[in-house]
Amino acid sequence: MRVAILIVFVLLAFAANALLCRIALGRELIDPVSFTTLRLLSGAIILVPLARLAGESRASQRRAGSWLSALALFGYAIPFSLAYLSLDTGMGALILFGCVQATMIGFALLSGERPRPLEWLGLATALGGLVYLVSPGITAPDPLGALLMSTAGIAWGVYSLRGRSVTTPVASTAGNFARTVPMAVIASAVALSFVHAERTGIVLALVSGALTSGLGYVLWYRALRSLTSTRAAIVQLPVPVIAALGGVACLAEQLSPRLVIASALILGGVAIAVLTHSTRTDTVG
Repeated sequence: MRVAILIVFVLLAFAANALLCRIALGRELIDPVSFTTLRLLSGAIILVPLARLAGESRASQRRAGSWLSALALFGYAIPFSLAYLSLDTGMGALILFGCVQATMIGFALLSGERPRPLEWLGLATALGGLVYLVSPGITAPDPLGALLMSTAGIAWGVYSLRGRSVTTPVASTAGNFARTVPMAVIASAVALSFVHAERTGIVLALVSGALTSGLGYVLWYRALRSLTSTRAAIVQLPVPVIAALGGVACLAEQLSPRLVIASALILGGVAIAVLTHSTRTDTVG
């Protein structure tokens, strides 16, 4: 039950983060590189002192996080923002989560994890619902945008996989965010001539980094310790649906019958996969 509650909060945080990014970039309130830089910087600012209050040992704090995980985090954040300059929301979400699934489930299979038939059924149902959700008007995506979003999906899959062995989620997430700051500063320096940031865009980026990214990723690292790689991949599938519903509530987007049907398929598929009782011992670590 504790893990289920964590996952619910994580999914809401991920969806809220996507919604904040869509508002900021869709309304041209800030450029994507500045949004990413402020997002990562604010995440580090709030998480580093929080790690000292989390009850995790000082020794673990000093060695928490890694440059490889930080590179995966940055490798997700920057192309994610850049990709939405040329991709529409539905196509971008399909590419992102498709690559996350492929990365995490591919690693699970290579590591010897074998999903049960009902887990495969749940995954197929959920993916089918996601494809159905974004299918109207699908055309060939912009090649560069598709490449950037694919990179983001693979990087997020790697970041999630590396989080499964973490024993100090707050300190590790803080360490990862802190290590992305110099990467983000370099990216901002390279894109200096394209900088554009209004006050509202800055606020959205700071909220995205400090709350829905920073704290959301801490909860995600906590939840990952109780999930197989396959289930960790599957439980993220509702995020596009939650984000779409958030768009209906916050941006007055239309709630279509297609969205309702797709939501039922995705959430139903996730429920089948996650609630399947497995008697085997996980071999992935």
